[in-house]
Order: sequence, then C-alpha cells, then structure tokens
Amino acid sequence: MRRSINALMALFVSIIISLGLTSLVHGQADNIKIQIFDKEGRPITTLIDGNQVKLSIEVALPVNLDTTVGFQVNGIDTPVAECTILSGKRNCESDYFSTLGWFWNPDGTQQSQRTIHPRLINQQNGEGELGNQTEDLTISILSRPVVMVHGFNSTWQTWTNYLGSQGYLASLDLHGYAVGDGQVNGVLNTGSLGNPTARTNSIAENAVILGEYIDNIQSATGAEKVDLLVHSMGGMISRYYIDKIMTTDNVAQLIILGTPMAGSTCAQLPAALGILLPASLEIQPSYMTGVFNKQIFHRKGVSFHALAGTKLLVDIQSPCTSVPSDIVVSVESVKAIPMPVEEIPLLHIELNTSPEVFQQFVTSLLKTPPGKFEIAVDPPAGSVVPSEMQFTKVYTGHLNPGETGEVVISIDPNVTVAKFALYDTSRSLEVKVKGASGKEIILDPIKNGLIRVEDPSTLIYLGYGFKQPKPGKWIVTLITSALTPPGGADYAISANFTGGATLSAQVSSMVPQIKEKVTISAILTEEGTPVTLESAQASIRKPDGVMEVVNMVISGNTTSLDFIPKINGIYGIEVSINARSKDGNLIDRAAYLSFETQPDVKQITNNRFLVAIAGAFLILGFGAIIWWIRRRVLKQA
Repeated sequence: MRRSINALMALFVSIIISLGLTSLVHGQADNIKIQIFDKEGRPITTLIDGNQVKLSIEVALPVNLDTTVGFQVNGIDTPVAECTILSGKRNCESDYFSTLGWFWNPDGTQQSQRTIHPRLINQQNGEGELGNQTEDLTISILSRPVVMVHGFNSTWQTWTNYLGSQGYLASLDLHGYAVGDGQVNGVLNTGSLGNPTARTNSIAENAVILGEYIDNIQSATGAEKVDLLVHSMGGMISRYYIDKIMTTDNVAQLIILGTPMAGSTCAQLPAALGILLPASLEIQPSYMTGVFNKQIFHRKGVSFHALAGTKLLVDIQSPCTSVPSDIVVSVESVKAIPMPVEEIPLLHIELNTSPEVFQQFVTSLLKTPPGKFEIAVDPPAGSVVPSEMQFTKVYTGHLNPGETGEVVISIDPNVTVAKFALYDTSRSLEVKVKGASGKEIILDPIKNGLIRVEDPSTLIYLGYGFKQPKPGKWIVTLITSALTPPGGADYAISANFTGGATLSAQVSSMVPQIKEKVTISAILTEEGTPVTLESAQASIRKPDGVMEVVNMVISGNTTSLDFIPKINGIYGIEVSINARSKDGNLIDRAAYLSFETQPDVKQITNNRFLVAIAGAFLILGFGAIIWWIRRRVLKQA
C-alpha cells in the first residue's frame, strides 16, 4: 500500500514539473530574474573568454518542491551550470565555472554574445521549460589575450607580424602581447649579439619574468586566462613557468613553434666561444634531456600543441642536426616529449613569421570552441633521448678586418657524410674549402647543401657538407669581408660525421651538489672495435664563464676525469680526443656534456643556523637597549 502511495506521489510530482511548474511558481514567468557574476561576486554584462563566472536565478514566489534549474547557452550542447531552488525558497546560484572558448563557435566564426536560457532539470523525465515567457540573459563576450614568448638571442620584435592593427591576430579580432613589447612591464633576456659576452638570464629567471608579464596583462585587461604562443627557447621558458611558477589556472593552451624539447646540437658553437651563457648551455641536448626534462614535466592541465619545421630533408643539407629539421632543431627533438606535433616545410626563423603557420596551425587552435580544450595529463618525467651524433671539437678564433684564418679538420675513414657548421658573430666571413686531395672545392647549394642564415637569432651562420669525403686533412680558410666590423669577428666551426669512429661520453651525476665529485668518462670505438686514444682533454665552462682545460686520464680506448664543482650553476663540458685509425689517419672527435650543481645541503643548513643565531643576538641586543633606555627614564623620573 505504502509503495503504491509513493509511486503515485512520484508520478504527481513528475506531471507538475513536466507542465512547467505552474503550481510551483504560480504564473510568475515574467518575474524570473537571471544574473551572471564574476569571480569577485559582482554582476556583469560583459565577460572575457575563459574567465570564471557563476549564474543565479530568482523567482517571485517560493517554490513548493526542490527545483533544479539548468542554464543552457546558445551554441553549447549541454548545460554550462545548474543550481537547485530549495523548497520554500525563491532563488539559487551555481558553482563557479569556466567560460573557456565562449568567443568561438565550432565552425570558427566569432560569438560576440551568448544567450543564457534556464531550463528545468528532472532526472527521470528530462528537461522542461520554466514557464512560457521566461526572458533569457544576453551577455557580451570579449576574446582572451594571446601572449607571445620569443626564443634564444632574440627580442619581442620577432613577433612583429602578429602584432598591431595589421597583424595576424587583429584579423581574428584578437589582441596580442609579446613579452618585452612595452604594453605591460616585463622583458626577457635570452641574449643579444650587441653584447654577446654579457650573461643571459637562465630559463628559470626568464620564467619568473614571464609570470610577472602575464600578471600585468591580467591586471590591465581583467582576463583570467591567456593563450601562450611560443617560439624556440620560448617553449622551454613557458614549460618552466607552467610547472614551477604558475599558481593559478591561467593558461588556456601552449602553442609551440619549433622548440627543441631535446635540445639543439647547434648550440655548442656559441657556447664554445663562451658567449650567450647560460642560455647557450641550457639549450644543448645534454642539459635538456639530462636535467630539464627530468625536472620540468608537470602541465597542470594545460594542453601542449607543437609545430616542427621540416625544410631540410637530406642529411647533407642540415649542418648540425639530424633530419628532418628546420636547420637548428630536428623533428626528433620537437617530438621528444609527449604531445601532438604537426610538421611544415619551413626553416626555424620562418616558423614565427610565416602566414602559412598562422593560417594552417595557429588559427585553428586559437579558435578552439567550448568543450574542445584538452585537459592534459602529466607525462612521466624525462624524455626521448635523440640518437647520438658524432662531432669534431669546436675550433674557435678571432679575425680582425683584412685577416684570414685556417682551420684544419681531419676526416677519418668510413665517414660517409661530413657536414660543417660555422657560427660567426658578425655574419660577415666567407669560406674556402680544400679537400684531403689539396684541391679547392667550389661549394654548391645543391651538391653541398650550402646554406647561409643571416638572422642572428639562429645558432649557425653558414653550413655545407660532402658525401663520401676523402679521408685526411681538410682545410677551411676563413676570410673577412667588407662587412666585417672594425672590432672583427669571433668564429666557431665544427664538423658532424656520419660513419667512422664513435665517441660516447657521460657524467656520473647530472645534478650534483657543490663539492660533490663528478666523474667525466668517454670511450672510442670504430665499427665496434676499441680504438686506442692518443690524447684526451676536458674543456669545462664554469657557471661564471671561466674555462678550465684539463688533461684526462687515458686507459686504452677509454678516458676519465674526476672533477669537483665549487660554484652553483650549469657547467658545460667538451670532451675532445685524438686517436689514429688503422691506416694512420687522425681521428678527431668531441662529445658535449653538461650538469647543474645544486646548493650544498650542509652549507644551507649551516647558513640558516648562523642567520638564526645572528637574529637571536639582534633581538637580545635590541631588547637590552630598550631595557637600558627604560631604566634611565625611570631614574630621571
């Protein structure tokens, strides 16, 4: 009997709800009030895409039963929020929710206004209208800002094509901010050839500045979320910001153009000159795969989307990276961490200027509609380690105007491809090449992959290569030109070999503490057979920029060195060896390593103890002075 009564009551309630709650709200449709509030609880009529809001509804008379209301937004399939008016009450408000994507429709058109419509939600019988004459709430939508982050040895001006009333972003009614552009405070320091020996910021230091820049944009615009559009090293800075600096959910997505997630081997050229430090060390593969990627992998729900340049497909064309590459960053490096990666046949310096990149890749991501944003899950720490490449040592020097210089690079037997990369701070030097036969070779863009890059933000200036090179001594003559500045030109040149001998090197710890022993070791083989070493040196670039060259201990085809770091920071290491092949040709190889020392835990503890003691003495001393003053005053009274 009781079950029958309960069933009848449930049916009665369902009929009432399905009829639009005429007995619950008693014909008060004209008096239903909907409001939207920002995160400070203030009613608003305009919101910025991505901001947090909440909704409320109020009816004229108390309802007779608990009544759940869903808020439907035009263009969005499911209710964006809901709340329940309790029996005997007249109103309710939803929890806060995100409006991410509200500026865009699924077809890519803009949605400058959204209409919010309340509907009854009944779990058993679906939805129903809340009266026949309910007035909807219409709110204006503004786009969220786009923040652009430049890369190595660059400035905000690299984003000129995206900025201003005629820029790419303006065509989508979006407003762009490039870090350093002066729209708000904040300037990155990733190096400048105007003062190449000056210290750059570290990735971590630049990430702090990026955070302050975003904070300033939020204060100026009221936006709670931004899109990050980044190029090259800007992606490493942004990853560090998201992982270590970002405390609120303020990045909608990270759009990446040509970031070397496993580093770039081209960076060893400026690093060998001791310029653009520590940035030129941080961008190297050893640091990225051995230190950075093992520490920086939290995404805090931010989705990553990357684009890789594939302009160079033939090995001989890419002077210091594997192929496919954009000349300084290989596709393999971009793909070293888990994320979707698209490819485009462009050079590195074109990725943040090309209209094709904007139209074919960036635009669709900026137009992501509601409900289509991926919530990223943190991948495991670490990354894919790129295949090991074989280099000679980096030969460095300086030429004054009118001077020429020669560099002799030995190619050993069984090398099938030899590629030469030149870094020139003035971008003015010319080269002549004589092969092992002694004949001068006229370099050709097709036959030798000759390429010249004038943009100073890249890691090389000139590159060329040879297939099946003759073993022996190759002479590269460097010649100044009319463009060489009065102060002359610093240069760094090395060769990358496919085939021939293989040098493998490692350090015992990538993140040692100060004064903790670090063992540097290497081994040389040729087609799997040990090759006896003749000499081995470790050139160690310390965090203060000072270079220390140390002879390593040799034992057959292996070499090692124990080193005690005494300064906190990043150390760059070039392990260079010489040996002889079976036919007596010189083998010239080098491996490039790095590690980052951590502060001494004992020293930190001791320092804190000393600070605590000093503080205690200061407090006691101040207290004694007050006591003495009070005593003097009392005596005088």
